[in-house]
Order: sequence, then C-alpha cells, then structure tokens
Amino acid sequence: MRDADIEQLCQWLTGAGLEGMAEAALLQQLCERCAAHGLRLAGVLVIIDTLHPIHEGRAFVWRRDRAESVEVVEYGRTDRGDDATERWQRSASFRMVADDATEIRSRLLAGEGLNFTEVEALAEYALTDFLALRHCFAADAVIGEMDSVYVNWLTDAPGGFDDADLAALRRLTLPLALAIKSAALARIVATLAEVYLGTDAAQLVLQGRIRRGVAERIHAVLWFSDLRGYTTITDTAPPDEIIPLLNDYADQVISAICEAGGDVLKLIGDGTLAVFKAADPAEACRAALQAERTLRSRLRALDAERGAAGRPVTSVYLGLHVGEVFFGNIGSESRLDFTVVGPAVNEVARIASMCRSVDRHMLLSSEFVAATPAEERADLVSLGRFALRGVGRPRELFTLDPELVAAGAATEG
Repeated sequence: MRDADIEQLCQWLTGAGLEGMAEAALLQQLCERCAAHGLRLAGVLVIIDTLHPIHEGRAFVWRRDRAESVEVVEYGRTDRGDDATERWQRSASFRMVADDATEIRSRLLAGEGLNFTEVEALAEYALTDFLALRHCFAADAVIGEMDSVYVNWLTDAPGGFDDADLAALRRLTLPLALAIKSAALARIVATLAEVYLGTDAAQLVLQGRIRRGVAERIHAVLWFSDLRGYTTITDTAPPDEIIPLLNDYADQVISAICEAGGDVLKLIGDGTLAVFKAADPAEACRAALQAERTLRSRLRALDAERGAAGRPVTSVYLGLHVGEVFFGNIGSESRLDFTVVGPAVNEVARIASMCRSVDRHMLLSSEFVAATPAEERADLVSLGRFALRGVGRPRELFTLDPELVAAGAATEG
C-alpha cells in the first residue's frame, strides 16, 4: 500500500469519526478500502470496554467470508471465573495488559500465537500472520473499564504481513482507535442519560434541554409504586439481602412499565415514579393498566422463586392518577434533576400510600378512571372518598373489583 493510499485512509477515518459513523459501518468500510488497495485481510477484531450496567464492552468482528456485515458482540464481565474469563485470559489482548505491552506480532507460519482466542476464531482460514495492537488512554481519560482500544489484524496472505503491510496497519490503527473511541463515548453518554433519567428525559437532555427552569407542561398518567413492608424487611432481613431484594422487585416494576410504553423518571428508595404519555389519555391509561397486569404476573413468579430459596418476599403497592404536571429541569446551577413536579405528583404518591390503609394493592383516582376506556372501567369499583395528606379535598379512590379478584377474573397481588 502506497504512502498516499495510507494517508488517504487515515484522513477518511478521521472524517468518519468526527461525523459520528457507527463502529460497525466504520470497520466494514475500512476493510473494504484496505482490500481495494491490495491489503489481504482475513479478519479484523476491534474491542473497546464501556460503561454500562450489564455489558463490560463491545467487540466488532469483520471476516472476509462475511464481508457484507460486521458482527457486534456485547460482552459481560470477564472476571467472573467462567468460560468468558478463560477466553479472555487466552487472548492477545489479555497478554498485552498483563505484560503492559502495546503490540504483539505472531508469525503464525512459525507456530507463534496459535493458541490466542482471536486466532482460534478464524481457524478455518490458513492464517499466516497476526498483529495485535493496543492504544491506552491517559489515566484521567479512563471511563469505567474503558482504558484502551484493541485492534487485531489477521491475514492468510502467503508469507504473512510484509514490512510495508505492518507499517500501514500501525498507521491506520491510530485514527481507527480514535474514531471507535469517539463513537463509544457518544454511546456511553446516551446510555448513562437513559439509565439515570429515563428514555424520554434522556432524549430531551441530549437534544440540549439542560437549562435550569426550562420545563414543559404535559398531561400524563402518573404511576407511583413502592414495596409493602419495606421498612420491616430492612429491619429484620440480613443486610446483604436488602440490595438484591430491591433489585429483584425494581427489575419487575421497571420492565413492566417500559414494555407498556411508560417512562421511569425516578427511583426513590423502594419507590418508583413513572409517566405514561399518549395523544389519547385513554391509551395512556390502558398502557398503565397493562403494565400493572404484567407486573402482577411476574411478581407471582418472583415471589415463588425467592420464597423457595428462603429469601424475603414482598409485593408492590401502586397508585395511578391523571393530571397536568411540569416536566423539565429543576435544581441549582450545579445540580439539576429532570423530573415532573406539580400537585398531581404529590397526589399519586398519597394515593399509593393509602393502599396500606385499605388493604388493596392498587388504587386509582377518579380522574384516572374517567379517562380509562369503558371496557377497562368495568373491572373497577369505588372504595369511597378519602382524605389524603397534603391534598386539600377528599378524593374518591377506585380499585379492582374484589369479587372479580376472588373469582380469578382479575388479578391483584
């Protein structure tokens, strides 16, 4: 590959990275351009760790026999002592970390590096050479586990990589690593925003809605739920059981809300505040009730599983309300919260807290019931009017018809 060709590819990589090209597309196009310039590649693997609650990082795999697409692999923890750990410890990437090295060249024709997992993954090729490169970040640029980019180049060219090939790959790896890091950082920002703010709020923040005091008036279904007897559980259960309990039940609550189209805005200890928005309020109410049904079904399975293991179990109290709220940034100049505020938020929390007094798992406001489709309202009955703490007037509250629940036609807890 000529110097002019290498320079052209470096400039293209830099531009693609600045434009925000996705990692898979970036790698695929680079490999196609390398092939067009006569560089024979059998496979290329790019690895970068990330900051994610589940995944440790992402790998991008290009193979010449599947050149129409790049495989994207999101991998979990590599320190769990399982098969993933064993594969990581046999990799060239691990060797570079262990030896504090930035490059490994394995002349496969001479029997070097044949046991590296990157080489074994392409065993069907008659591989001749392998170049593994690692670019490390400065200490103050490390984010979570993301402290390096690994780029592995493999060929089946007779005789392996020549000196010109090696020089070209070393020059190309630097802008490639920078472009991959740029895309990974953008992904991390989006992930953190969504994980901590919720989907809708994250999108608004990433679009630039970060000024203090900027809020939107919306009409939405409000969901507030918390765990029954949580204080008692924390006082009596072993301390190392509290976080797993919260995680198990929060997972069921949050997944049910999100699958039904709701958006979780805030986790407050054992409580969850969420909204359901739709052009038609009836659709938002229907979605919230669907989330509740999904949640109850999953809680029965979770309770059975935890009970069989001798672990503490609980259930979820839920309040549903419809009202107008302000949705936006609230806080100080240095610390903002993207949330909903307004009297309706206070009311839905008070409605949920009434579940304990009336021994029901779900309570709904009269506004929610009025907006609910007729076929859904048929299963709801009034429990009467109640004074809610901090709310100026008594509110009529509804629940699932106890007779339907007893007969199995409706489910609650």
